[in-house]
Amino acid sequence: MPLEVKDAYKIDDTSFPYVFEQDATVPLKTSSSGIIRCNVYRPKATEGEKCPVLVTYGPYGKDIPYKDFHPKSFSEVNPEHHSEHSAWETPDPGFWTKHGYAIVRADERGLGQSPGFLDTMSRGTSEAFFDVVEWAAEQPWSSGKVGLLGVSYFAGSQWRVAARQPKGLSAIIPWEGMSDYYRDRCRHGGIFSNKFINFWWNRQVVSNQYGIPGRAARNWGPDGVDGDLPDEEREKNRQDQNIDNLDNRFRDDEYYASKEYDMDDIQVPLLSVANWGGILLHLRGNIEGYTQAGSDLKYLRVITGRHDLPFYYKEEVEVQRSFLDAFLKGDDRVGWSQKGKLPPVDLVLRKGDVGFDDSEKEKVFERRTENEWPIARTRYTKFYLTPLKALTQIEPIIKPSKKLSYEALGSLEDPKLVQFTTPAFEEETEITGHIVAHLNVSMSPHATGPTPSDIDLFLTLRYISPEGKEVHYTGTAGDPIPLAKGWLRVSLRKTNPSHPRHRDWLPHRDYFSTDVQPVISGDVYPVDVEVWPTNVVVEKGGKIVFEVSSGDTQGSGIFQHNHPEDRSEKRFAGMNHISFSERYVNYVTLPIIPPK
Repeated sequence: MPLEVKDAYKIDDTSFPYVFEQDATVPLKTSSSGIIRCNVYRPKATEGEKCPVLVTYGPYGKDIPYKDFHPKSFSEVNPEHHSEHSAWETPDPGFWTKHGYAIVRADERGLGQSPGFLDTMSRGTSEAFFDVVEWAAEQPWSSGKVGLLGVSYFAGSQWRVAARQPKGLSAIIPWEGMSDYYRDRCRHGGIFSNKFINFWWNRQVVSNQYGIPGRAARNWGPDGVDGDLPDEEREKNRQDQNIDNLDNRFRDDEYYASKEYDMDDIQVPLLSVANWGGILLHLRGNIEGYTQAGSDLKYLRVITGRHDLPFYYKEEVEVQRSFLDAFLKGDDRVGWSQKGKLPPVDLVLRKGDVGFDDSEKEKVFERRTENEWPIARTRYTKFYLTPLKALTQIEPIIKPSKKLSYEALGSLEDPKLVQFTTPAFEEETEITGHIVAHLNVSMSPHATGPTPSDIDLFLTLRYISPEGKEVHYTGTAGDPIPLAKGWLRVSLRKTNPSHPRHRDWLPHRDYFSTDVQPVISGDVYPVDVEVWPTNVVVEKGGKIVFEVSSGDTQGSGIFQHNHPEDRSEKRFAGMNHISFSERYVNYVTLPIIPPK
């Protein structure tokens, strides 16, 4: 039985420096009936004064304080963004109301205090977000201009709702948020990225489902205003991403197809903020989101650091505020609204070994602006793999043919791989942009094992300093990571060169069920593997290592691909091989950037 939806609205205009409205209701009208509950934090204005609105819509609980959701992270956040109502990955009401903005923080449908069916990142929940944006624009205290600002999930949802063009939406800042549900998040190269989804779903989503009992006792926000639902009822009221992403493998499966949208439909001014450290979740989505969005005014900014803290750095908040002021207040202090006034691309350049998870030391990284992405002066340069495990710009002459082999089904705990290393660079060299690896691969069974029917390729790019030490960078969770990673399930090797998004430096795969091709023991398959974009300034004497493995290796952290069904021994166990001959030439194409 569904719960009776009650009127839980409360307003407090005395306890805080801002007016606090809790559990305001947004009636759904676009795709379903029902309501979304949200909190509103707005400046204490004089009679008739109106303000622009920043909206967030997500699963983590509008009422769960940041200090409870992630105490360690909150303790490290810029204190200017500590208030009674600070919440994970969202703009702080204390700061933004002081600067003339209202904050609308909505619980996603089926989560927190919002009733309905829980189906994160679905078309239906994006339509509910559409209704929240239009509602915010229509309120009597609203100026009618709405902006979107938030991290990770609160960024990924922005692309989808912006493509639906709700009235009042005037600017978006998707800060480290995937734009392609299949390619960026769930199935890297067709391989199920199960470990993060499991962690995310169990800790941060199901724990906040509408109707779940015992919230207050667990210090996970207040109890549900409508009461509790039994376990079996809540199970019927949700789509489980662990199950859905295992059972659905292709983009033309209804599950994935229902989540697609046309990025060209995004028309509002856009500031996409990517992080070089987001090599397993968000980086690709921010760069492709910027590239593919139809907005006339769009900007790409690339940063470093953990995914949770830079959003609140003083200098980054000033970038956010100047962008939003330009489009929501008409106060353009730097030229965001004047096309051509500002270079559209602003990059941080990673030079030297400053360690990882140390924001102060990362401040030595310089910034540089560019007029386009990818950078027009890029020299896409082939570095050839050799049977001697070298990586060289000179194409090797290989007679007779040779083969390098490594065990299939490697794992983070027991990696199986082969590495290729460049000579020491003779001069400082910048690598910035997209990477493609061309490999000739095959597989064979063990003498007493089953005959494998597929190959999973896991690629990693590493940087070795002139001192001979691998340089690690700050990953999403503050862990040490290499330069870049890429993946491909060889049965999904088919590319679509006729697709508008197919580029020499970024092959396009549809990942349709009709694209599956056989992988037969002993046959050699030429494949082009997308490696996510990266940046490094290789110092004189430094080296690049290109790694081919059969499973996750160092730098994967919680973003592992090790589901026993998706990567079963029956399908994958055996030996993997890279073939070398006059016919089978292997190389990785690196984007070399000459000085301006």
